[in-house]
Amino acid sequence: MQYPENPFYIPINNFDYFCPNFKKPLMHYKRILLKLSGEALMGKKQYGIDGDRLSEYADEIKSVVDKGIEVAIVIGGGNIFRGLAGASQGMDRVQGDHMGMLATVINGLALQSALELKGIQTRLQSAIKINEVAEPFIRRRAIRHLEKGRVVIFGGGTGNPYFTTDSAAVLRAIEINADVILKGTRVDGIYTSDPEKDKTATKFDSLSFQEVLSKGLKVMDTTAFTLSQENELPIVVFDMNTKGNLMKIVSGENIGTVVNV
Repeated sequence: MQYPENPFYIPINNFDYFCPNFKKPLMHYKRILLKLSGEALMGKKQYGIDGDRLSEYADEIKSVVDKGIEVAIVIGGGNIFRGLAGASQGMDRVQGDHMGMLATVINGLALQSALELKGIQTRLQSAIKINEVAEPFIRRRAIRHLEKGRVVIFGGGTGNPYFTTDSAAVLRAIEINADVILKGTRVDGIYTSDPEKDKTATKFDSLSFQEVLSKGLKVMDTTAFTLSQENELPIVVFDMNTKGNLMKIVSGENIGTVVNV
């Protein structure tokens, strides 16, 4: 669809919208879901939360929010507790997963504080009811927060055991009509093998969902990946620890690996 009579028409990756202010920069995405692992928050520590790393992430997120990008975030809890690890030590899996959900809320509170110290308005929503510290997840409310320029952090996973935060990220991205999932990792994309262990591993710039499956590449867990594929929701895997990468992605630069239909 084209609107030649409108000088402010901006085509954005198959998503059409109008920019009422010609001074706004041209962004590749309008609404993103950023997926961060809990381990990423450890920084150089062995466990817990590294304050410096948290501040760095807050700066990266603020940079894109200041450009008018609507940002939602899902964080894992592996830096505090992982349900599978507890189950491997004899703990009940459901109990372990509930502990993992609470860990994601702790990380969400930490990121919320870091963002608000930078002057960014936020809302933390939880899939499990913890009304004293987080709003319950309500889809329409989350979308409204995003429209008002607030960063929405989704904690508590899906609210159900046996589902990873990857699944929670895809589910929430679909529910809020996000343009893309940006999965921040320690490496700069998807490789033929683990680049931290195999120096001969080669990077893919882009892949189709079918190519990921046929090559047996690990992007997300099977449930999350299938849900993303069925809903034609693109995934970008990139290095979150390199300053400026998040801004480069939303500006349309070829950073990381794009998985699309």
